[in-house]
Amino acid sequence: MEIEKLASNYKIDQSGIDIVRASKTVFIVGITSAGKDTIVKRLLESPDYHLIVSHTTRQPRVNNGVMEQDGDDYHFVTQNQMKTLLTDHKMIEVNCFGGNYYGTSVGEFADANLENKIAISDIEVNGISSFYDIAPNSVTAIYIVPPDYETWLCRVQKRYESIELFERDWLVRREIAVNELEHVLSVSHYHFVINDDLNRAVKVTDKIAHREDNVFGRGDDEARLKARDLLDAIKQTI
Repeated sequence: MEIEKLASNYKIDQSGIDIVRASKTVFIVGITSAGKDTIVKRLLESPDYHLIVSHTTRQPRVNNGVMEQDGDDYHFVTQNQMKTLLTDHKMIEVNCFGGNYYGTSVGEFADANLENKIAISDIEVNGISSFYDIAPNSVTAIYIVPPDYETWLCRVQKRYESIELFERDWLVRREIAVNELEHVLSVSHYHFVINDDLNRAVKVTDKIAHREDNVFGRGDDEARLKARDLLDAIKQTI
């Protein structure tokens, strides 16, 4: 069977569902330049976390001057290898972007469970719904946002060596940010963390990941309102 058909029809089997349901899983997501990668790195300094490394059929590329490493950034596999993983029901979910396939394996969660650690990942927003469908009580989704539009714009611009390169990508990045924020604000299962101070953001994210009751409620509502304000500010520039 062709990989396109396997991916579009893929369903995790019961043994995989049981493994995910037995886990304690945290997904860290956020718009570009929100600081989610830095927050994940800081959390991984704690022995409480196991990094979930996704699989992809795309080739490794250079990020910030450094070549991606197999097993650290992604598990890089061929399309035939991905087909085998899907055929053998070794994946939890799989998505296609730009002709390349991305997904998360059951084995990553089995390893986290054996280590008695919190499984943590920074997968894309559209991959999270698959996990909530099969294990809603085991998954916590945290969306990282900058404190305001001006701060976000400044952070995005700093990623580029020139204004010309920034302007080349800006419209696409802005559209993606709007689509993501509209989606995460439309559902109830996301917690929001405002990254206005890195140490504070890491601390709050860690408490949410450990499901400490005192971080929910008013603080969570205020962060959600900040995210709504950011979305409105971005839309005003369109």
